[in-house]
Amino acid sequence: MVKITLKDGSVREYQPGLSIQEIAEDISRGLAKNALVAKVNNSVVDLSSKINEDALLEIETFNEDEGKDAFHHTSSHILAQAVLRLFPGTKLGIGPAIADGFYYDFDSEHTFTPEDLQKIEQEMETIVKENLVLTKQVLPRDEAIRFFQEKGEKYKVELIEDLPTDAPISLYTQGKFVDLCAGPHVPDTGRIKAIKLMSLAGAYWRGSEKNKMLQRIYGTSFSKKSELDEYLFRIEEAKKRDHRKLGQELKLFAIMDEGPGFPFFFPKGMVIRNELESYWRKIHRQWGYQEMKTPIILNRELWERSGHWFNYRDNMYTTIIDEEDYAIKPMNCPGAILVYNSEFHSYRDFPLRTAELGLVHRHELSGALHGLMRVRSFTQDDAHIFLLPSQITDEIKGVIDLFYVLYGQFGFEYKVELSTKPEKAMGSDEDWETTTKSLERALTEKGMTYKINPGDGAFYGPKIDFHLKDSIGRTWQCGTIQLDVQLPERFDMTYIGEDGQKHRPIMIHRTAFGSIERFIGILTEHYAGAFPTWLAPVQVKILPITDRQADYAKELSRDLFAADVRVEIDSRSEKIGFKIREAQMEKVPYMLVVGDKEMENKNVALRKRGEGDKGTVEFAKFKAALLAEIAARA
Repeated sequence: MVKITLKDGSVREYQPGLSIQEIAEDISRGLAKNALVAKVNNSVVDLSSKINEDALLEIETFNEDEGKDAFHHTSSHILAQAVLRLFPGTKLGIGPAIADGFYYDFDSEHTFTPEDLQKIEQEMETIVKENLVLTKQVLPRDEAIRFFQEKGEKYKVELIEDLPTDAPISLYTQGKFVDLCAGPHVPDTGRIKAIKLMSLAGAYWRGSEKNKMLQRIYGTSFSKKSELDEYLFRIEEAKKRDHRKLGQELKLFAIMDEGPGFPFFFPKGMVIRNELESYWRKIHRQWGYQEMKTPIILNRELWERSGHWFNYRDNMYTTIIDEEDYAIKPMNCPGAILVYNSEFHSYRDFPLRTAELGLVHRHELSGALHGLMRVRSFTQDDAHIFLLPSQITDEIKGVIDLFYVLYGQFGFEYKVELSTKPEKAMGSDEDWETTTKSLERALTEKGMTYKINPGDGAFYGPKIDFHLKDSIGRTWQCGTIQLDVQLPERFDMTYIGEDGQKHRPIMIHRTAFGSIERFIGILTEHYAGAFPTWLAPVQVKILPITDRQADYAKELSRDLFAADVRVEIDSRSEKIGFKIREAQMEKVPYMLVVGDKEMENKNVALRKRGEGDKGTVEFAKFKAALLAEIAARA
């Protein structure tokens, strides 16, 4: 008998050689019906896989990331099969699962149109109804190459030839369709309940402009039609919230042709930016950080010492000054280290928390740029903490507490990922193991649920990433905590310990907003441009009904302005209904309508964004409530 340890810690015994599907059916019919793939000793496998020895088993449904990925990956195979049925002779590229769906790249003489997507989608639904079983087979390298050569699939042949010679070559078959694939996949096409093809795009083979442009079809799929409907609703809602569109309409920010990837902030956008930076400074003072500022341009020798010149050179902008190479900083950490090394430190100084709103520049390909979300210059709200090894766990827990308060201010929930050593990394395996365990311990002691993200750490250390969930369910990676023992070594950083000897400090890199620009883009979409009152560029709009109330409107405006309220008067000779609609379009939190009666009684007719007419109120009471709301950052 083999012992199977399940996710809940319970142990069951089975005869060797049973498939995971059979085990799932023994555990629960409902589980077997919803099962998609499984994790055996943390490796994701097909449900048809057999278990012959003791193992840790997790059966994954659409609710788990591994199940969702396999579901979407199988959907991409169904897409490829449908295209081949409708457009014979098409050559296949790749078709991976991606966030919220999948895509497949095709080399076809036929140029796909939106009308074609409808036909392909219908053929995919036919394949789903056929309930085709997906089976895996592993072939010798030469046999796999010969198989795809005979089918004329040159892109598959190229992929196989680029694999290590000892790599297993696996194929998946569904009906008459066969594809090169490492898997895993769901058991049959019938599990894919709801499919929608979303868009068409061009994509160079393997991402290189030197290669042929293929046609990419994007799609999504869900286990229930209701989930698909909800997703499509979110997509439409996201279009309305697009920060690029709202940024222009609300006169906040723009990306101009004269500076692709370099954002322009207009006066109203600067209000939001300044309020965020003010809040950032307040919360960092409370947590014991000292603010610094370091230069934007520093010489090549510094970047060689930090490792950026060799590991990040392609993303850096460079220049020559006095016949020497310099670089515009892509990161703030080397500058912070120079500040640290400018004076001697004792163990009594630690933890030493420093913070910087540092402007950095990174070269991004033009095709990757996207509004404020992906730019070439941005302000990182960096912090660098220098500490003793014994302080690591408590200090990381303190950073997590700061993040909890900061993200809660904007109503964000978040997910956490722990990223481990990447393929291109500095330092020994021992250092990486020690630092990774320190991060794991801090997360465990905080009682946080987190996901391991293998191989996605920074080149100098492991990291914790915070993914924020916005008001329509999308996630955004913002905060990060990175533990580093490499740069202190490379920069010969020291402190005097209790023993009177020199020692190396530990260094934590962390950002909370991630990037001020990107965070403003996220907030714009999160709030759909209707910023809370403390952040709103214009907090109050005064709307006189006729010119007779002009002086009263100015009196109210002066009173609010003196209290640091951002106020405007709409004194145009327009009907009051038009003025109200305009203020609503500008998403102003409060409108004060003033006519003869309000002027006579020294009050205002109050309208609140999202709630409409609130009736007549005393101006003094409105002002007091407004100031309290702003002060509380409600």
